[in-house]
Amino acid sequence: MTQYYTLQVAGLTRQLKICSVSDTLDIAAFVMFSDVALTVACATELKKRIPVCDYILTAESKGIPLAYEMARQVQVPYIVARKSVKAYMTNVFSVQVKSITTAAHQTMYLDGEKAAWLKGKRVLLIDDVVSTGESMQALQTLAEQAGGEIVERAAVLAEGEAASRDDLIFLEPLPLFYKD
Repeated sequence: MTQYYTLQVAGLTRQLKICSVSDTLDIAAFVMFSDVALTVACATELKKRIPVCDYILTAESKGIPLAYEMARQVQVPYIVARKSVKAYMTNVFSVQVKSITTAAHQTMYLDGEKAAWLKGKRVLLIDDVVSTGESMQALQTLAEQAGGEIVERAAVLAEGEAASRDDLIFLEPLPLFYKD
């Protein structure tokens, strides 16, 4: 029988499916894809809490809808750190990352052309959920390699211990579900 966690965020209620990520840990799967109302509402609430920025940087892929909507609302460009190097990318910056939802280490890539945009600019790092903070740290490393100034880190949800971080703006905490 499928179990769900009831989340209330940005004035909306959603049922998140509980999913196993290891023998000892389950998470509530927060997926903004296809949920336009949720994406807009969360971006609207985060917009009230973030400082002025010149660019928004997010990781491929679940943070993209939020980054787009945030960028639209604050009227700044957004940049996506990719999971693979594409043919159009040159002078690529890269960093390794380990995410709670992915079994193996991954590499994030930032196109050199986009990296040049960040030099000397105020950069907001954004993602849908922060758990271990590894993806956010990878984004920060890429932005700093490009010469950008991090003005804030923001997410819709802070999962587990991430909710006690003082270097992250988030809308709601999200529990982790440990198995016996």
